Amino acid sequence: MLQTAFDTAVTKFSNLLLNVSLCCLILMMGHVVLDVFLKFAFNAPLIGTLETVSYYYMVGAVFLPLGAVELKKEHVHVDLFIQFFSPRLRLITLCIANLLGIVYFGGFFYQTLLDAIASFGYKETIMSNYLFYVWPSRWALPIGFLAMALALTLSTTYLFNKKLTHSPQVAGPEDDLVE
Repeated sequence: MLQTAFDTAVTKFSNLLLNVSLCCLILMMGHVVLDVFLKFAFNAPLIGTLETVSYYYMVGAVFLPLGAVELKKEHVHVDLFIQFFSPRLRLITLCIANLLGIVYFGGFFYQTLLDAIASFGYKETIMSNYLFYVWPSRWALPIGFLAMALALTLSTTYLFNKKLTHSPQVAGPEDDLVE
């Protein structure tokens, strides 16, 4: 039951972030199209399009869906040597790689969380023709890295369950790489 609750929570969290990322992409598209239209039709471009796209839309579009992409196994996998391993050695290698990934993205989460808190503390802005706050966008990185670490944790639990049970019925997100 605990596995199912954790699985459901991570999947819903990652899918929520994926939907927010899709909204960022749609908003970015509309914002840029409107800016270009106003620039060429009325010689009156929108103020702050470059800053908004760079500091909000693109950050959300890139970092928020990391967990969902990992859960769907859509990240790039290079299996130059692992394809020649035995299934057991392949499983062990994937477990070690996932554990290293959890530590790696956990470290990113921790550092970017500290940066986001500091940015919030002094209400970070950038130089522009007007006051442009960027501190809210700093939160996308720790949230995205947390989702990635949680997705890797879920994948690792699937791999450990597969290793412990030695049962072909245990299906996990890594089955395409392990079989």
